[in-house]
Amino acid sequence: MEKPIFFYHQYIAFLVIVCAAVSHGRPYSQPEPSYLKFVLNATEFPSEEYYDYIVVGGGTAGCPLAASLSESYRVLLLERGGVAHGNPNLMTQEGFLTTLTEVDTFDSPAQAFISEEGVPNARGRILGGSSAINAGFYSRADPDFFRKSGLDWDLRLVNQSYDWVEKAIVFRPDLRNWQSAVRDGFLEAGVNPYNGYSLDHLLGTKIGGSTFDVTGKRHSAADLLNYANAANIKVAIHASVERVVLASTSYSRSKITAIGVVFRDQRGQYHHAMLHEKGETLPLILGIPVAYHLPHVGLYLYDNPRNGVSFVPSIPLEHSLIQVVGITELGAYLEAASNVIPFTPPARSVFIRPASAPLYITVATLMEKIVGPLSTGLLRLASTDVRVNPIVRFNYFSHPIDVERCVNGTRKIGDVLRSRSMEEFMFREWFGARRFRFIGPALPVDQSDYVQMADFCRRTVSTIWHYHGGCVVGKVVDRDYHVNGIGALRVVDGSTFSVSPGTNPQATLMMMGRYE
Repeated sequence: MEKPIFFYHQYIAFLVIVCAAVSHGRPYSQPEPSYLKFVLNATEFPSEEYYDYIVVGGGTAGCPLAASLSESYRVLLLERGGVAHGNPNLMTQEGFLTTLTEVDTFDSPAQAFISEEGVPNARGRILGGSSAINAGFYSRADPDFFRKSGLDWDLRLVNQSYDWVEKAIVFRPDLRNWQSAVRDGFLEAGVNPYNGYSLDHLLGTKIGGSTFDVTGKRHSAADLLNYANAANIKVAIHASVERVVLASTSYSRSKITAIGVVFRDQRGQYHHAMLHEKGETLPLILGIPVAYHLPHVGLYLYDNPRNGVSFVPSIPLEHSLIQVVGITELGAYLEAASNVIPFTPPARSVFIRPASAPLYITVATLMEKIVGPLSTGLLRLASTDVRVNPIVRFNYFSHPIDVERCVNGTRKIGDVLRSRSMEEFMFREWFGARRFRFIGPALPVDQSDYVQMADFCRRTVSTIWHYHGGCVVGKVVDRDYHVNGIGALRVVDGSTFSVSPGTNPQATLMMMGRYE
């Protein structure tokens, strides 16, 4: 993420006064979660051990999947990162941007990567995965997702699985001045009806769920491990899985099955986690070399482009992540956030403030995300080192319908900015005129000009961290998520999706972990 550049030197004195009144959160202190009793550093594991199921990746889907399997089976969950508990940046809303920008080491909870288009992105490297570094918004999938996914979903079980997640980690947010104004602005802009607080995907404006509780503490997929049978589960952190151990069956050399994995701990020592034997096998350890050719691996990769505007408000705002969403009929979703961020004044500016007082400003953001998307990209390996990011290209806006949806969404942002609810955040100019103090590009003045709006979409594209695909159903995995051509190996995460499940995917990924 690029740090914003501010050009409004003449307003600096005002910003200092505004930010002196802003609260920067409460001291962080939380009790230790109960699941930590079966979480161990990978260095504490034996060189070889056997399990009924091995779950690679303690992420948004992996944690609920491991917890559910532990009800009846002996399970190992392997996570390359550490735990969020004790890290105030991870466990509070105020640390959201800091977590996504402080990504300089292999130990950072957010692993940065930049697509070939030059768009910065991040993926979770922490128990709980990206659900432990995201903005916390929770909303169930669009019903169309279940119809378009290529799977035969049992909707009764889907709802039970959502309920299982929601009882543990989902809360109703308390709207304050910015989010309340956003809600009203969406309605004034015609994003109707108003649906109040709901976890369902409903056309119109609604307050969604949050994985931040009433005290401001973050909850994530890791908390779903509290459901696990502690006698049946082990969780290894700082465990980097290097390869899948494959074997050919004795009766057919063409049949390959997974029999375990090899993972490495922080000291560089290797460990074998193996499956209990199910018939005779001929062990053959295979890593990066191709063991079975699936031509669609890495293809059909998608990322929902994000576009919008940010501005310095004329009044102090609370720190808020996404709490309200506008679900339009135009192929776009509207959301908003407000952040308190550190501000470095220009070198020649003069400030009057206590020497020990940090300088902060508040920034309000209105954004849109398109439905889908339809533009497809790809990823490929850059190195045989599993710690190195793959090469990723999303091909944003290569499909004309994605461009049309973005134009529709950004035009709707213009309608919101013109609503009465936004007036109080504008600055009063000479002769009584009022305007926004934008940070970065503003919307084109003539928003009826499709060409200018399409150019704005392409020029200002960023991510909303909802990438998916690469191992999609019907191409790489079958309808039960088995990898085509390989036994005892499944992929259960967002890489199997060919469309993002509604406004925000985390609810459906956690549901999916329980459902499977």
